[in-house]
Amino acid sequence: MREKKSSAGLVALLMIVTASLVASSAPVAAQTETVLFSFYPTDGRSPLGGLIFDAAGNLYGTTVLGGAYGYGTVFELSPVGGGGWTETVLHSFNNNGTDGYFPNSGLAFDAAGNLYGTTSNETQGYCEPVVNCGTLFELSPVAGGGWTETIVSTFDGSAADGYGPVGGVVVDAAGNLYGVTEVGGSNENCYFYTYCGMVYEFSPAAGGKWTEKILHAFSGNNEDGENPGAGLVLDGQGNLYGTTTLGGTGYGTVFELTPGANGKWTEKMLHRFVNNGRDGAGPSTALTLDASGNFYGITAAGGSFGGGTAFELTPTANGGWAESVLHNFKGTNNLYGQPSGSLIADGSGNLYGVTVSGGTNLKGAIYELSRNGTGGWSDRILYSFGKNIDGIAPVGSLIFDSAGNLYGATGVGGEQGPVGYGTVFEVTP
Repeated sequence: MREKKSSAGLVALLMIVTASLVASSAPVAAQTETVLFSFYPTDGRSPLGGLIFDAAGNLYGTTVLGGAYGYGTVFELSPVGGGGWTETVLHSFNNNGTDGYFPNSGLAFDAAGNLYGTTSNETQGYCEPVVNCGTLFELSPVAGGGWTETIVSTFDGSAADGYGPVGGVVVDAAGNLYGVTEVGGSNENCYFYTYCGMVYEFSPAAGGKWTEKILHAFSGNNEDGENPGAGLVLDGQGNLYGTTTLGGTGYGTVFELTPGANGKWTEKMLHRFVNNGRDGAGPSTALTLDASGNFYGITAAGGSFGGGTAFELTPTANGGWAESVLHNFKGTNNLYGQPSGSLIADGSGNLYGVTVSGGTNLKGAIYELSRNGTGGWSDRILYSFGKNIDGIAPVGSLIFDSAGNLYGATGVGGEQGPVGYGTVFEVTP
């Protein structure tokens, strides 16, 4: 039995969600929110991983709980002519020894329309080697309707394979899958775990099989990161970027992995967080890459108020990277509460994100960060959640549609009130 705090982020998030229920008043909104769907346990419960669109405008996501067996779902929401949306459960996870359970990430499409994601398989904070250390799964559409699941990998809890996949995967043009495990790898100089986590690749092979390759095992010393807690970003040159919650000076890192001609990958540290009252600590979400090559991200702690930061990393002329703190969050019981989910950018360079608490009603908010013309950034709350039926505590990253409307999910609330099971929502200007 291997002790594991992976997906503790999910548990902590739900605790914050629960705490946020004590406040109540009417929401004050600059934008209009529409609830597209309220979950009930058989439909899924607590969508925490964010949403994606397909080309036809359907939405896809996961719930960490609920479904036919209570262990989570993959769902699709489809717009209905004349208005409204209908939900289809594509897969209900089952703790039966062969399937994964507790999906802990959003999804990714490949070019053929297959969906990929990860499950934590975590029960009471432990990983049982071989069968209980997380999965990477594929869902493929079936001719005539329906979807079929294939387990790409069951992580075995060993130093070589790792366990605790987090953040889902990214898919390149060749159909290779890239992701991280919070634990695993071959190094033992780690603060919390026996092993410090790793970056992996799965490549399609003959006969529907997959070949796994470890691209980097984190070493947990002052030079390297430790325990990645969010997914990766792939740039146009095939380089991978990500964050670790620990390592570096002890407060997390931003790293780059570059493929070489010999098949080996080289790691470069872009930033080590220092938690000095100005810098953030514990980067908690995937990075966002803009068209100019700048990265944006979120830390769960640190900054001027200790409640986390929104930061930017900009490449410099000498090959380094310069960090700027764009915003300091004030924590759970303030207008700008606890940040959750990655930032997204619009065509004008404005950034959007969510806080699981905070807002006018302390039940979560959508915020915007925009350049103010004087070298700094201005912030404003676009929507404050407050009515239970509208959902409480947005958790995953937002996405845009082609018209600039925002879509996301809340971890609780909905038609069942403050103890509801979450919602999918749209916010329009």
